[in-house]
Amino acid sequence: MKGRGSGILLHITSLPSPYGIGDLGPSAYKFVDFLSESKQSFWQILPVNPTNLAYGSSPYSSPSAFAGNPLLISPESLVQEGFLSHSDIKEPPSPSIDKVYYYSVTNYKNMLLNQAFKRFKENSKRNEFENFCSDSFYWLEDYSLFAALKKRHEKAVWVDWPLDIRDRKKEKMVKLKDELRDLIDQEKFLQFLFYKQWSSLKNYCNKKNIRIIGDIPIYVNYDSVDVWANGEIFKLDKRKKPIFVAGVPPDYFSKKGQLWGNPVYRWRVLRKEGYSWWIKRIEHNLRLFDMIRLDHFRGFVGYWEVPAGEKTAIKGKWRKAPAKDFFKKLKKRFLHLPVIAEDLGLITPDVVKIMKDFGFPGMSLLLFAFGDDFPESSYLPHNILQNSVAYTGTHDNNTIQGWWRSEASPESRKRFIKYIGREVSAENIHWEFIRLAMMSPANTCIIPMQDILGLGEETKMNRPAKTDGNWLWRLNPDLVTPKVIDKLREMAETSGRG
Repeated sequence: MKGRGSGILLHITSLPSPYGIGDLGPSAYKFVDFLSESKQSFWQILPVNPTNLAYGSSPYSSPSAFAGNPLLISPESLVQEGFLSHSDIKEPPSPSIDKVYYYSVTNYKNMLLNQAFKRFKENSKRNEFENFCSDSFYWLEDYSLFAALKKRHEKAVWVDWPLDIRDRKKEKMVKLKDELRDLIDQEKFLQFLFYKQWSSLKNYCNKKNIRIIGDIPIYVNYDSVDVWANGEIFKLDKRKKPIFVAGVPPDYFSKKGQLWGNPVYRWRVLRKEGYSWWIKRIEHNLRLFDMIRLDHFRGFVGYWEVPAGEKTAIKGKWRKAPAKDFFKKLKKRFLHLPVIAEDLGLITPDVVKIMKDFGFPGMSLLLFAFGDDFPESSYLPHNILQNSVAYTGTHDNNTIQGWWRSEASPESRKRFIKYIGREVSAENIHWEFIRLAMMSPANTCIIPMQDILGLGEETKMNRPAKTDGNWLWRLNPDLVTPKVIDKLREMAETSGRG
């Protein structure tokens, strides 16, 4: 990230596809071609781990920190690989092109994946699958058993399973692996398909000189294989229930703070074990992505801990985490640690020091640049550091058009016009923001696809503190015109990023 480059933020689910949700198929490759044609260097995505309807299909609330999301498996690629026929994929679940309907998509994809597994069992060629299972043993064994048990227990939270299963008694685990062999093999097969398709897409990106920026949530879901299989590294009581949960205090997004509900880590235990779970997680993600964004980076330095059972995050407390020791261990383990620190929100000097000491670039959002701290705001282009990533906004923010039309105060709009030195039409405001981000000193510049297309607030990907109606937006390919490609390419070249 030492040279200048730019890229686009677009999650896989938002890609065009005739099957109700974006996937790793033809549209993903077309999007890479678009990035290449417009002289972009990066594709930033959200987490690709499995999602859960019970948690709003959020990519930040997954049953596994290592597994891939089966919903992202491409039906068309399954046909090419011989696991499905053309007739199997003829009737997609929804004609909608602008939203994901997760319930219908989940039912449809499950039907296709069940059929693909039947075909796989009839195929004697299993070497590639068995090699994958062997290479992924360190996470795949526990995940596939966990996923099979979720089906057997009708999706009940693992803490409510029979005690010998909840507590992972060795004899019971051996017995279950025999009893649930077919279900376990199916879960392994789905992961095999996901990682096979992902590897192909990543190789295509890298051949086109596109680097993928992945996203690692700091916390994991309580109802996950990670907590079930590694309970000792989380603050749980004797009944395996959380003592404290994660969140953030009142901030820009919510007056009551955000109560995320994830169990918090026992950092003393992690430190004593040499951070082995985290090292495996980072190593796994560095195989998947060229760079990784560490979500809620300040939580590695100090985290907001709320007693379990609280209705809001207000009564939480700040706790210290061993950031310096942790990142020293990571630096020792990984000679190349391409990390972007998500440093938005309340950032204290100790967080800034850790970022500076380890050379991690932070994030600078232009949407935050025109508030009451103007013209001293650190998010204004002239104040942005070279070792940083400039964004117009992220998946948690309004779009530029949405912000300008319904969220920005009259004072903020005046400050923006004063800053660029001329009047600007509302129709073109997104290009003005993109231009500022591109021309900033930041080595890297990332623009959400909604801002490239000048879309309104109805296309926001996520509304923090809201539990429903998120992660739905999908890209209409007709909007990606030659005019858009030419303008984006020209901006990248003019700003020394192309």
